[in-house]
Amino acid sequence: MVADGTVYGWCFAHRHDRARGYPGRERVIADGYFDEGAAVRLPDRAYVNLHEPGSVRALLDEALARGLVPATGTVEVDGWPLFDAVTPLRPPDGR
Repeated sequence: MVADGTVYGWCFAHRHDRARGYPGRERVIADGYFDEGAAVRLPDRAYVNLHEPGSVRALLDEALARGLVPATGTVEVDGWPLFDAVTPLRPPDGR
């Protein structure tokens, strides 16, 4: 992905590790039930498709704003806090 003249590599994965990156009971990741690349927060059904460039760009912008992206090299970031920032919590009825 190229953003503001900088080239970024992007991939996503998930873990079933409670210590890091575990989605929890109120979060769902693509597992065959949802479309590939889906990340869903269940109480309000907030949805991000991690294969859509707009979603990736929003997450990248938030990671950059938080100083999580190094100038060079590779970094692994827990995306759930970023997800929450780019998809503000809505009441379950959607209002």
